[in-house]
Amino acid sequence: MSKDRLVKLEQRLGHRFRSSDLLPQALTHSSATGESSRNNERLEFLGDRVLALLVADLLLQHFPDASEGDLALRLNALVRRETCAAVALEVELGACLTLAPAEAASGGRDKPAILGDACEAVIGALYLDGGMAAARGFVEMRWTPRLTGLATAPADAKSALQEWSQARKLGTPDYTVISRDGPDHAPVFVIEVQLPGHAPACGTGASKREAEQAAALAMRRAVDTDFIEPENI
Repeated sequence: MSKDRLVKLEQRLGHRFRSSDLLPQALTHSSATGESSRNNERLEFLGDRVLALLVADLLLQHFPDASEGDLALRLNALVRRETCAAVALEVELGACLTLAPAEAASGGRDKPAILGDACEAVIGALYLDGGMAAARGFVEMRWTPRLTGLATAPADAKSALQEWSQARKLGTPDYTVISRDGPDHAPVFVIEVQLPGHAPACGTGASKREAEQAAALAMRRAVDTDFIEPENI
């Protein structure tokens, strides 16, 4: 990547890196190198935890009267892969990624899984280079506007389906992994949920949790005549 492109990205991130290696590593996808010490997987691991801490702090400040359960639902909505991918698009991470030629040719720069992981890796790099202050500056800049859409805690599809089924004495929904395909850096899970007296429903996602949520939502759509489609976060 050119130095000029890196400098412009630093401006969008709000931080000038002292280390010349951290930001390029955060932007290096595993497809481009098999060595975990050179790609962004370790930084992603760190950034995921830093992001969760900083967003939890933001939530405590902005929703002082919210219950732990409501805070948890808001946290899940704000740190999920789709949100991180949306932030990555805002700061144009896709154009800065280092990918294997085949991954780039298959549209890797626009894949939510790759963008979301890169966003977390960048947060990890910000933390290592500039401490919590650098990571906080970026997270507050990009996540604070998203708090306005969370005045009401988002619905959790799995919890909502369980409440619905138990209210009708159907018991607890049963989730089964039907398949797991794709490479390790971009898996695709298919999960089936079953309820007594109803046809199974399936959901797909980049993690088991995402697939379970999708399956629960599909089941609610199929069995609940009073179901109201939730708004996207």
